[in-house]
Amino acid sequence: MPLTGGEIRLDHSHEGRVANLTLSHGRYNVITWETRQVMAERFAEIDADRQVQVVVIRAEGEHFTSGGDIAGFMEVDPVDLTDLGHNITAPSRSPKPVIASIDGYCFGVGLELALSCDIRIATDRSRFALPEMKLGMIPGSGGTQRLARLIGLSRAKFHILTGERITGQQALDWGLTSHNCADSAELEKQTDDVVATLLGHSSMALRTAKEVLDRGIDGPLYTGIELERKAYAMLRASHDFAEGVAAFGEKRKPKFEGR
Repeated sequence: MPLTGGEIRLDHSHEGRVANLTLSHGRYNVITWETRQVMAERFAEIDADRQVQVVVIRAEGEHFTSGGDIAGFMEVDPVDLTDLGHNITAPSRSPKPVIASIDGYCFGVGLELALSCDIRIATDRSRFALPEMKLGMIPGSGGTQRLARLIGLSRAKFHILTGERITGQQALDWGLTSHNCADSAELEKQTDDVVATLLGHSSMALRTAKEVLDRGIDGPLYTGIELERKAYAMLRASHDFAEGVAAFGEKRKPKFEGR
C-alpha cells in the first residue's frame, strides 16, 4: 500500500546527548503517510528525553529525500489533509536545536521538513524544490510560509510558482542553508563540528534562544525585543550563566548543567 513503508531510525551518540534520526526508504527516501507519523513519534520521544541536547536529521544513501508518496495522497480523505504538516514539522516545535544534514535531492515535503529545522547544512550537489505546482497542488506542510521567510517573498514566489530547483550555491547565498560542503564526507565533518559547538553551550540558553528567535520573528520588532529582554533577565538567574561568567574569569571551559 503506498501510504505505508519507510522508516526513521533513531540512535544516540555523544553519550546520549545527540539524537540521530535517519530517513530510510529506497534510493530516494520517499516520505509516506506512515513516515510522517513516525517523525512525530520520534520527536515526542526525543523531546521527553532530558539527556538529549541536539538532534540531527540525515538520510540513508545519496539523496535526502525526493519528497512525498504522490500516489498515496489520492488514498487520503481530504478532511484528513486539513492538519497536514503538523507531524513532519515536529522539529520546529522541539525545544532542542535540530540540524538537517542534506545531500542530493531535498524536494517537496522533504524540503518542508528541512525548513522546520533550525540549521541546514548541505552539499554543492544538493538541490532544493517545492514542485507541487507541477501536480496542480501547492506545498501543504509549511513550505509557502517558511521558504518566503527565509529567502524572501519574490524568490519564494518564483520557485513555488514555477517549481524550479534551487542549487546548493543559491541556497547558501540566499540564507536557506548555513554551509555548502564539497561532498558527503565534508558534510558529515561540518555537521559534526556544528554538533560539537552546540554541545559546548548551555542547553538552557540554546532552548531559550530558539524560542526567542522563533516567537519574535513573526511579531513587531518591539515585541521581539521585549521577549528577548525578559528571556535575558531570566537567564541571568541561571546556574549556567553564573558558571559561564566564572569560567571566563578563570580562563577555563565552562561546565554547563542546563539549569
